Amino acid sequence: MTHSHAIVWMDSKEAHVFRFNADDVERENIKAHSPFRKVHHKAGVIGAGHAALDVSFLDHIVDAIRGAQEWLLVGPAQAKQELIHHLDKHLPHVKKTLVGVEAMDHPTDGELLAHARRSFKAIDRLRPNAPIGAVSH
Repeated sequence: MTHSHAIVWMDSKEAHVFRFNADDVERENIKAHSPFRKVHHKAGVIGAGHAALDVSFLDHIVDAIRGAQEWLLVGPAQAKQELIHHLDKHLPHVKKTLVGVEAMDHPTDGELLAHARRSFKAIDRLRPNAPIGAVSH
């Protein structure tokens, strides 16, 4: 079954991916292989004091949204930016399908899916060429 929309909630340790359409939902939880630990910045050390996320973790997230026509990216802190940077650098065609990035703490799976459905309904209403009476998500 085709799932035209997806939402990804991620932090540095895991990602929850939901691919869905009006009638069906597929869920996948992805764990980072080596989630970074907090690195404290020391005076005189070059860099921001943050370790980058595992590239295989980012690629697994991208694989999980494969086929979605549009997707949202949500989550706390900076992990979202790591994924966006990865897409900019390696997969710009996937970045083009990203329709929103939002800060979001730790919702339940039900809250996350409900947020995604509301967001895509609002996005669809804002499109100038959306057909009247289009199937809701």
